[in-house]
Amino acid sequence: MDLGLTGKTALLCASNAGLGLACAKEVAAEGANVVINGRNQDKTQAAAAELAVVAKGDVFSVLADVTTDEGRAKLLAACPDPDILLTNNAGPKPKRFLETDREDWETTLQANYIAPILLVRAVLPGMVARRFGRIVNITSAMVTTPRPHHTLSAGARAGLTASLKAASLDVARYNVTINNLLPERIDSPRQRDMARAAMQREGLSFEDARAAQVTSIAARRLGKLEEFGAMFAFLCSEQASYVSGSNMHLDGGSYPGLV
Repeated sequence: MDLGLTGKTALLCASNAGLGLACAKEVAAEGANVVINGRNQDKTQAAAAELAVVAKGDVFSVLADVTTDEGRAKLLAACPDPDILLTNNAGPKPKRFLETDREDWETTLQANYIAPILLVRAVLPGMVARRFGRIVNITSAMVTTPRPHHTLSAGARAGLTASLKAASLDVARYNVTINNLLPERIDSPRQRDMARAAMQREGLSFEDARAAQVTSIAARRLGKLEEFGAMFAFLCSEQASYVSGSNMHLDGGSYPGLV
């Protein structure tokens, strides 16, 4: 299937590793020009080189911290009129509600609510004017199934989901879609970090923590990065123009709700 991405330009936040890089690979292979982003120069350069192998369009990289005004300005200067925007950032450290303090909330809201909101606000008028735009936010399964030790992530990302759901209703008529990818147990560096956190929290070995991740998923396996990237690419496609304001669970069938 031709997704209609040849010649489109994608601005991809936090895309030098993990879920972000998986998304970049898929749209680059479909012919989009990609602007990837990271905070570590070596990792970002390595990711750009990896993308160049599969890309059918151009690959650019921008070293910037998307949580800062300066970082967002640098990204937008490099790619002021993207057809595709992926918002993504590292999630907060797992903490239960009574373990959090004011600084935790302020940092999390800046990284996982304010930063993506401001990026979307910056690119949305151009997408509307051009009558094409695909905005995809990597959030978390915690948006719909909050867990006690992910209170920070659940709060900030649920707020982002609500705000952009409202925005999506205004722009769908202009062929601009806004959707969210909700990963749970995709086999990425983040999951290894979560396993290490479980080791400390529950007194497990690393192997037992990883096994517990697998058994928590209905499919009894971790998700593949390629599967995640493929869903992102589809949401960016011409064929997905009738899908907006939606939460896509990528969780091996584990989400227990109906809606």
